[in-house]
Amino acid sequence: MTRSRSTRLRRVAALCSIAVAAAAAVSLSACAASERGEGGGDGGTLTFGAAGAPAMFDPFYASDGETFRVTHQIFEGLVGLEEGGSDLEPGLATRWESSPDGRTWTFTLREGVTFHDGTGFNADAVCANFERMFSQVGIAQTASVSYYWTQSFGGFADGAVPSLYESCTAQNPTTAVIGLTRATGKFPALLALDAFQMQSPAALEQYEANNVAAQGSGFAFPPYALEHPTGTGPFRFVSYDEANGSIELARNEDYWGEQAKLDQLIFRVIPDETARRQALEAGEIDGYDLPNPADWQGLRDSGFNLMIRDPFNILYLGITQKNNPALTDLRVRQALAYAVDRQTLVSSALPDGAEVAKEFYPDTVDGWTADVQEYPHDPERARRLLAEAGQSNLTLNFYWPTEVTRPYMPDPQDLFGAMREDLEAVGITVNPVSLPWNGGYIDDVTAAQADLFLLGWTGDFNSPDNFVGTFFNTTSNQFWTQGAPWGQQLAAELQAADAEPDEQTRIARYEELNRKLMGEYLPAVPISHSPPAIVVSEQVQGLVPSPLTKEEFASVSVAG
Repeated sequence: MTRSRSTRLRRVAALCSIAVAAAAAVSLSACAASERGEGGGDGGTLTFGAAGAPAMFDPFYASDGETFRVTHQIFEGLVGLEEGGSDLEPGLATRWESSPDGRTWTFTLREGVTFHDGTGFNADAVCANFERMFSQVGIAQTASVSYYWTQSFGGFADGAVPSLYESCTAQNPTTAVIGLTRATGKFPALLALDAFQMQSPAALEQYEANNVAAQGSGFAFPPYALEHPTGTGPFRFVSYDEANGSIELARNEDYWGEQAKLDQLIFRVIPDETARRQALEAGEIDGYDLPNPADWQGLRDSGFNLMIRDPFNILYLGITQKNNPALTDLRVRQALAYAVDRQTLVSSALPDGAEVAKEFYPDTVDGWTADVQEYPHDPERARRLLAEAGQSNLTLNFYWPTEVTRPYMPDPQDLFGAMREDLEAVGITVNPVSLPWNGGYIDDVTAAQADLFLLGWTGDFNSPDNFVGTFFNTTSNQFWTQGAPWGQQLAAELQAADAEPDEQTRIARYEELNRKLMGEYLPAVPISHSPPAIVVSEQVQGLVPSPLTKEEFASVSVAG
């Protein structure tokens, strides 16, 4: 179940102080400079069923969960996330502090850390990584290649788009100073993103890591990304057998902390969810992610360990104001919200523990407020609003995806079917459009071709900007808010909230923005927060489920 705000705050207070404020110089100290002991290594191999093949193994160029599931075991960042949670903890940096204006951040680095190629991790390596990311050229400057950099930091060294990143200085081997062009409430939390984890500068250079080229409708990646990913993590890359869909990792014997218990970690690509379940039942794999909720009880009854994550996501009914003038009317968008029976949908089409969403992110994220306009199921009110707007005979193109299961959307067809019935019950004609997730759906939705669509988001870290900022802090988005009279105002308000250095003032701004999003703007309809599951055999021990679906396998062992 979703943890309450008070529970989260008590938990954070019980840990070492992690919160940082950009309004004044603050420091974060590690609970211990080397809290992980030596040793480990119970032996054995764990084989995990992956839903898809990784795009490659350079996390900086990655944007998909299947790639990050693998690279998360190989690489580490300056900051980490608490195991099983979403709050910050020390990573390759043991502490950090901010200047009063929130623009200069000093990181004290962990000592005695080496990359998998034997080269040392130090402040020079940190700066080499940031300069590498900032200095991308050509096609690598596009969001299609460097997605998380463009989303988080903006522009590049020689680009016209301003960048959040300004500089990195190696003050001494254990001190790196990162300069920003402005304060932001998501720093340093965004450094917990897999895309910004530290990579060996020597390996990056040796294997031409920046040599990315266009190839047909995709991209050709260099030897580094395909065969030589080199981090500091508890597992090192061994091989990828693309023909057999098998990625092999091995324990890093020179890891700076407690070594992984497993000798070997294998990811086996099995795209079909039913086939993954059958492989688990046959003992061919030891676990897989996102089992179909319809299979949950059967898996439990068969003796498998089904673990339910805390919900840290949002499913929403997207509304695009680009092509259908009726959707620019707030009354019509509110009618859609009243028409959808979200409570019944959560009870019947989503797994146990799912809950109706009041706004665009869970209540464990700062800025969430109970004081927002709500939209209980009210078909009569929906019909009345449509009539007032002159849209009693409204027809909408409603897109839904095939060939996909997402943490927030376990069965898109069932969810679409339930919402379609609700909309038709208030007199809306629904024109269904179904496309494969990677075969046109995402492209069409991103290009604002749909009137209505199903989509969602799993948070990357605990930040309101990571949710609503990702959706609305520019007007060029899937909702086409650039066509709304309030679109630019919303983007500006979100940018101002993110740039506010005082934490309490920033939280208050997000609370007000959530009220406006649900009352004055309503660019989409929040539907639900859903708890995704992960399942392993009873022989697997030590796996801690992550609400961000970012499990770490170093603590895992396989009995027997």
